[in-house]
Amino acid sequence: MIILSKLADYGVIIATHLAVGPERLVNAALVAQETRLPPATVAKVLKALAHGGVVIGTRGAAGGYRLAREAERITVAEVVAAIDGDIGITQCSVHAPACERTQYCPTRPHWQRINAAVGEALAAVTLADMAAPMFPLTPRPTPRKFESVRP
Repeated sequence: MIILSKLADYGVIIATHLAVGPERLVNAALVAQETRLPPATVAKVLKALAHGGVVIGTRGAAGGYRLAREAERITVAEVVAAIDGDIGITQCSVHAPACERTQYCPTRPHWQRINAAVGEALAAVTLADMAAPMFPLTPRPTPRKFESVRP
């Protein structure tokens, strides 16, 4: 199972929340209240998102956070990278020098391809996409049961 870190998940939630009201300048306490996430965690994630160029923070009594650019121009991959760094399914695909098997591992090149595919998939989804209302799910057609034909 491929799992993002909890902080990266929260980062996507927070950035998507900011994308819903891009004109608003909101402080960490309000974001925490509106997203129902722990205030200390929201503050930590917002700082990482600001450091990663996803959001801009303004200090002062009237300060707060907003997206650094339009939601259509910020991808989920950027948000995840701002929190977790390079996207990697396995440790060796991101931290190659730390692995003693790097020189002879037969699976390493394939993991790099998979990482690239996952990265491309995350880069194909913007915060505007994430903030869009869900479309109602249409029911799938019921599969037809095959009847046995006897001669």
